[in-house]
Amino acid sequence: MITINIYGLDQFVVGDLSVTLGKNLAKIYEVSEDDINFISTNNMVFHAGNEQTSWRVIVEVNLPKKLEVLQDQALEIINHYISEVAINVETTFRYYLSDHHSLHVNEDYPLYLEGQGEVEIESEVSEELEEGEGEDEIYTGDIFKGLN
Repeated sequence: MITINIYGLDQFVVGDLSVTLGKNLAKIYEVSEDDINFISTNNMVFHAGNEQTSWRVIVEVNLPKKLEVLQDQALEIINHYISEVAINVETTFRYYLSDHHSLHVNEDYPLYLEGQGEVEIESEVSEELEEGEGEDEIYTGDIFKGLN
């Protein structure tokens, strides 16, 4: 399992990056795309009190030690894709022994949610109403009238 933490980029940008970058890293590492995950929390990078988001991006790649020989190729791909959305990229590779990793999969559910896993919520509000019409119409009268 390969986990890529990205700090200093908008989480939705990381979501988009995970598609192309994930495919390309899977090819380099000769693993399934299911073996690569991206993490991006709602965060920012600071230096000397100044926000550096999208200016200075920090990437941490956690992966099995046996893949260390492919680090230069992976770094080239990471820099290529992240440089399209950021200015400066700092990458650290953290290697672990394979026997120090575990994955428990609940057999009753798929490993990942896919697009079809999204839930559509029905709304009772008629889509034909314009904003400000119907029950949500804004009251423009004097709400204090009659109070002393």
